[in-house]
Amino acid sequence: MAKTKAKITEWMTQTIVSPVVTEKASVAGERGQVVFNIAPNATKVDVKKAVEAMYGVTVTKVNTVNIAGKVKRFRGIMGKRNDIRKAYVTLKQGDNIDLGTGI
Repeated sequence: MAKTKAKITEWMTQTIVSPVVTEKASVAGERGQVVFNIAPNATKVDVKKAVEAMYGVTVTKVNTVNIAGKVKRFRGIMGKRNDIRKAYVTLKQGDNIDLGTGI
């Protein structure tokens, strides 16, 4: 059964902020997961719809995590890094997203 391609909306492009390319994300990639930075107000359903429409894959599970920004000192002045929201997206067996293209 062929999957119909969903229309990509503006909200979908704003939901997925950027892919995460780190060592931890590459280890998750070996388990069939892809990691994205997402909008702070995005839900799991929003992330699932956006990834399926933008990359043409089937998503089986989405886990989200909120990471509070660290308080750091720079030349004696206190500052704070930005808060980040990440989504760990588990893909269907056999699907993959190649984030290395275009680099």
